[in-house]
Amino acid sequence: MERTAYQDLINWKNKKNRKPLILNGARQVGKTWLLKKFGENEYESFAYINCDDTPEMKIIFSDFDIPRLIRNFSSITRVEIKPEKTLIVLDEVQEVPLALTSLKYFCENAPEYHIVVAGSLLGIGLHEGTGFPVGKVDELCLYPLTFEEFCNALGKNILMNQVKTHKWAELSVFSHTFIELLRQYYYVGGMPAVVKEYCENQNLKSVRNIQNQILADYKRDFSKHVPKEILPKVNLVWGSIPSQLSKENKKYIYSAIKKGGRAKEFENAIQWLMDAGLVYKVLRVSKIEKPLKFYEDFDAFKLFILDLGLLGAMVDVSAKDVLVNNTAFVEYKGSFTEQYVLQELITFNRNIYYYSKENSTLEIDFIIQKENVYPLEVKAEENLRSKSLKTVYESNHNLIPCRFSMANYREQDWITNIPLYLVKEWIMHCE
Repeated sequence: MERTAYQDLINWKNKKNRKPLILNGARQVGKTWLLKKFGENEYESFAYINCDDTPEMKIIFSDFDIPRLIRNFSSITRVEIKPEKTLIVLDEVQEVPLALTSLKYFCENAPEYHIVVAGSLLGIGLHEGTGFPVGKVDELCLYPLTFEEFCNALGKNILMNQVKTHKWAELSVFSHTFIELLRQYYYVGGMPAVVKEYCENQNLKSVRNIQNQILADYKRDFSKHVPKEILPKVNLVWGSIPSQLSKENKKYIYSAIKKGGRAKEFENAIQWLMDAGLVYKVLRVSKIEKPLKFYEDFDAFKLFILDLGLLGAMVDVSAKDVLVNNTAFVEYKGSFTEQYVLQELITFNRNIYYYSKENSTLEIDFIIQKENVYPLEVKAEENLRSKSLKTVYESNHNLIPCRFSMANYREQDWITNIPLYLVKEWIMHCE
């Protein structure tokens, strides 16, 4: 299973000013597998320690003497650790907060050691009295497989290489094939264990069973890691996301979780889920102009979960509705399609916004800023009406509006229609 993050790890290894690396990501997105593959393939030796099941790791950080720590790592792993030649991986580092702090000293006093820590964000950087090594680390985040990675896992590498030619109009010939693959991705999603099962056995029942098991594992994580005083709120927020996304107005409504619910009551629960990598918050902007950050509205936002397949499992959408009928595409108020687009965007752009106008039905699904500002509208079908986009464009002709839909690539005088299967590749290469 190829992951594009593997190349990011190679780039990190080869950096002249390389710092210790933190690999973030939610549980079960493949961090451990990726680091083991990277260590085994790219280094002379590989020293792996899981902090969660290695009791010695709880006591060896009495100080941050690097030679002593290296000797201890060698003793635990039975691997001779050599500068530049050995990859050191400390997994589940949130269980030993001082291991995270030690990266500052590796950066300052022993940059010749290649060390990576991985964590599921369940408490990383949040421990009171523990110093996060600000400015002393490099960071990467691993997400569920993208649509491209999913297709490659199914053996569609040649087809996906055609996408990289950027001959957008010519790809319309393959639109039927891409749409069928997209249907499969809507159901399977990008969690590695689920994708592996689907690629090997094509068993849809097993796919759903694994998705449900992952959801159950997350709920157990809640009980283990969430402070008791906010645990009921975390469960309420997590369970409410599908119904919130299914509304026409996807702005998160606290009173929909609990009658009379307010921001102050639930904001710490939402923050915990964000820190765990399980939800993404998309803030509203009050104005579509550069820099978008100036116009952030922290009181209005949408919440999405980490994976499209898990969203389907949470609402128990049937394989028939996704793979045969158009239900998942045209019903649920487009929530599955918005979730898909968000996942494609967030792998390379964390600053994603949406726009809505007070006392109006006008809403732009997503807005991103590169050299230009791109208002993005998401359509679940081939519907090419874009009244909201037209309105915002007429107020500012410097904007570059784009519509993602099931229709083929099409450039119009003021807007470009991008097929849903080209979302990530197109945005990555636009100016």
